[in-house]
Amino acid sequence: MKCQYPEYIVVEGPIGVGKTSLARRFATTFNTDLLLEGADENPFLERFYKNPKEAALQTQLYFLFQRTRQMQMLRQGDIFRPVRVADFLMEKDRLFAQLTLDDEELRLYEEIYSRLTVDAPVPDLVVYLQAPVAVLAERIRERDITHEQHIDTAYLEKVVDSYASLFHFYSAAPLLIVNAAEIDPIKNEDDYLSLLDKVCTITSGRHYYNPLPLNL
Repeated sequence: MKCQYPEYIVVEGPIGVGKTSLARRFATTFNTDLLLEGADENPFLERFYKNPKEAALQTQLYFLFQRTRQMQMLRQGDIFRPVRVADFLMEKDRLFAQLTLDDEELRLYEEIYSRLTVDAPVPDLVVYLQAPVAVLAERIRERDITHEQHIDTAYLEKVVDSYASLFHFYSAAPLLIVNAAEIDPIKNEDDYLSLLDKVCTITSGRHYYNPLPLNL
């Protein structure tokens, strides 16, 4: 397949939707750098899932500092390997902060966020993966990551709604909204190549990829 791939691609979506696996596959296809949000490196995350109110601020600030460091690395990267793939959008940090922090914590967070995210790189394409809460919950159970087993359905529903709101108004970069409940671009080669072909065509605007299931 010959096409001009976007130079900076972000794969986003709620917990369990498959964004990291797809980002890894894109990076392999493009033979390029991969930026991952590194949730496993956050020492507060398991504590947060067990007791959100107690550990929300520490969890969120750790992610904010981690992601801004990665954005700095992205800006300073090898200019001869222009394609970059990431599994997080900088704006997602505020999404989770607004979801988990109380008013005073959020004010502190917003002040720090505004100082750290100046000149953050803007993607050339955002691939937003969507799936119903029931599908996400099942995938989370199947992958059996210990700290994720504390996630309840109510929290997952809030995350899904917050992502929907974020991307309803998102206009900073071209956007591809993918129904990830009906495809498996990691295990199914045809699904992956079809999605990759769609990625090839997008240079601006908002687009939808909603393949019909084979068994109608």
